[in-house]
Amino acid sequence: MATSLETFDHVIIGSGINGLVAASMLALKGARVLVLEREDRIGGCLLTEDVTLPGFRHDVMAATFVLFMTSPAGAALGPHLARHGFEYCHAPHPTAVLRPDGTSLVLTMDAAQNVRIFNGLSAGDGDQHARDVGGIAADAPFLFALLGGNLWAWTTVKLLFGQVRKRGLRGLAAWMGSALTPARGWLQSNYQSPLVQALWAPWVLHCGLTPESSYSAQMCKVIAFALEAAGAPISKGGAGQAALAFRRLIEAHGGVIRTGAEVAKITTRDGRVTGVRMAGGAEIACGSVLASVAPGQLYGHLLDVTLPQEQAAVRQFRHGRGNFQLHYALDRHPEWLTAGLEDVALIHLADGVDSVSKSANEAERGMLPATPTICVGQPSRLDPSRCPDGKAILWLQIPDAPRVIKGDAGGEIVAQDWDGAREAFADRIEAILGCHIKDFDQIKLARKAYSPADLERMNCNLVGGDPYGGACSIDQFFIWRPFAHSTNGTGAVRGLIHIGASTHPGPGLGGGSGYNAAKRLGA
Repeated sequence: MATSLETFDHVIIGSGINGLVAASMLALKGARVLVLEREDRIGGCLLTEDVTLPGFRHDVMAATFVLFMTSPAGAALGPHLARHGFEYCHAPHPTAVLRPDGTSLVLTMDAAQNVRIFNGLSAGDGDQHARDVGGIAADAPFLFALLGGNLWAWTTVKLLFGQVRKRGLRGLAAWMGSALTPARGWLQSNYQSPLVQALWAPWVLHCGLTPESSYSAQMCKVIAFALEAAGAPISKGGAGQAALAFRRLIEAHGGVIRTGAEVAKITTRDGRVTGVRMAGGAEIACGSVLASVAPGQLYGHLLDVTLPQEQAAVRQFRHGRGNFQLHYALDRHPEWLTAGLEDVALIHLADGVDSVSKSANEAERGMLPATPTICVGQPSRLDPSRCPDGKAILWLQIPDAPRVIKGDAGGEIVAQDWDGAREAFADRIEAILGCHIKDFDQIKLARKAYSPADLERMNCNLVGGDPYGGACSIDQFFIWRPFAHSTNGTGAVRGLIHIGASTHPGPGLGGGSGYNAAKRLGA
């Protein structure tokens, strides 16, 4: 007896933040939605596990939710997710920098206090900070529409015409030109304090950029605005708890989620999506497919038709630096040798613009950085439920690791594969960290390191451990992401929408491409 073909309005391939946002938005509007995830869990980079010791809950990859909290997706879905167990945890001090000599600078969520502190370091630096953050606030409707909206849309055209009327054509061109300024030029031209420069320089790495990249200054200003206004919140119970809240929301509104469900092909007929064929042979019909995958996966494996333009573009598509993760279980909260860092959510260990530039350049050349830029998260300070009473965890991200190792800039690590180099590189990071925490060797209970190769094994979309879905240089961003001919994730196959970090508006936990796709489909 023949089995009937399953039918859904929308099939979503991949359950990372963008897939979950799209599924939630569509399910809330009554659409019949199916989410297919090849792994045995949902969430993509939203993963929380006891990776060091039992009872110590670590966010293995993504951790900070400021982009989601301040995004249109967060505004639309936040109240619904809260009813299903998603709760933010905050710290009064979102970020800080700690230099090798032990000097530090902490950012607060009090704008006036930040101005006073910065001016105290160097006259005028606080006033400049207020102008930079204030400029982002003043331009917010226009700027965030460009950063997060559907760029190929009449609404964007109208927005640009509005800016021409407001600024004049030459004024708009000047604004666009200044928005392309690299972070190095912005920091060194506008801030005299090395500490203020060092506070912001590492943040470009979290955008997949370097201090010399075009538009990296603008992204730093956006981050400064977001951190000062919204902090650096994490999910209570871990990022995995956020994924669980999404699941509950989707299923409460009739959506279906299947794990361990690998899609073999996206099926088409006459240039239009008809559904998907699973690895086991089962076929599922649908009106549209939203594919939250890397470009190579979509155009190299999943589509059942040949698209010469896309396949040629895939061969030119570049992935960015790899990511290295390091997690610690501690016997007690770390006692920083520099005062004032106890309640900071994210601390960068970096000397300044030059050190960030150097480590990123070494990684881009395939070298293990001699002195990597280190981001230290203190999740148990924000959320004590992450570990047993009196204990602590640390979350370390090194955003400038090479995808493929060609050598060691420090001249010490011989291995040129990540399985051989992982622990030696972790030792290098730990030696830097240990210089800043009292009795670190005595309070360390366990550690767990994840190399770029480990991350790719956990999630095939993290190609070479690149968490940003591809290099974020200007030629692969905005209207050119992922390809020069890309248009809002759509292409030659009707009913197929490409979403995820590889598409506009790019990486991070904002859920922008999933949100935009869902709105386009009527959510």
